[in-house]
Amino acid sequence: MKKLILGTAALALSAGMGLAQDVVRLGTEGAYPPYNFINDNGEVDGFERELGDELCARAELTCEWVTNDWDSIIPNLVSGNYDAIIAGMSITPERDEVVDFTQNYTPPSPSAYAAMSEDADIEGGVIAAQTGTIQANHVVDTGATLLEFPNPDDTVAAVRNGEADAVMADKDFLAPVVEEGDLVFVGEDIPLGGGIGMAFRESDPELRGKFDAAIQTMKDDGTLNELIVKWLGEDSPRF
Repeated sequence: MKKLILGTAALALSAGMGLAQDVVRLGTEGAYPPYNFINDNGEVDGFERELGDELCARAELTCEWVTNDWDSIIPNLVSGNYDAIIAGMSITPERDEVVDFTQNYTPPSPSAYAAMSEDADIEGGVIAAQTGTIQANHVVDTGATLLEFPNPDDTVAAVRNGEADAVMADKDFLAPVVEEGDLVFVGEDIPLGGGIGMAFRESDPELRGKFDAAIQTMKDDGTLNELIVKWLGEDSPRF
């Protein structure tokens, strides 16, 4: 769901294809619930953990999970630190110039504003968003003042402590925050992005193809929609 501001990163020719390895390493942020987060046992959890494990089983691959900060998640894929990204990443033309995506495993979901009160100024005020996301780009386009933070929890904290008038993020991320009772949704939902997909090095088309096929089987048998409802809620778009 989020759009990385791409830095210049040279493709590591030594980064071998995931299929040539005993273990396929899945890179995620681990800080964007309900998509991905670290649970009380210190393990990656959430929608993408369950999805990724199922995709690996269907593709008959042995996988392990690796966490990486959002702002360097694509460069570290390209340089070979892991073999795929499964981290709430929207499929965008800008990213597609650097990595190859599977088909989307969620439809485009709405973004939303949340604030301490319904009369918050979302057009001319200070809006918090995570660095390098489609929401941050949208705030700039609206003319509001963007206040960027490296992780999503800090964007919510900025609203609660008065640094920002509102936060903009994926509605699926903000919904549990709003349910806590001190923040409310403000304004209309805003559709951004083209759905979430897995990202791979351009040198790994066979590995990408295996996961793409596995995603299709989950769409075909309805299990992907079941996971979307389980983790993202009944109101989240599904296939």
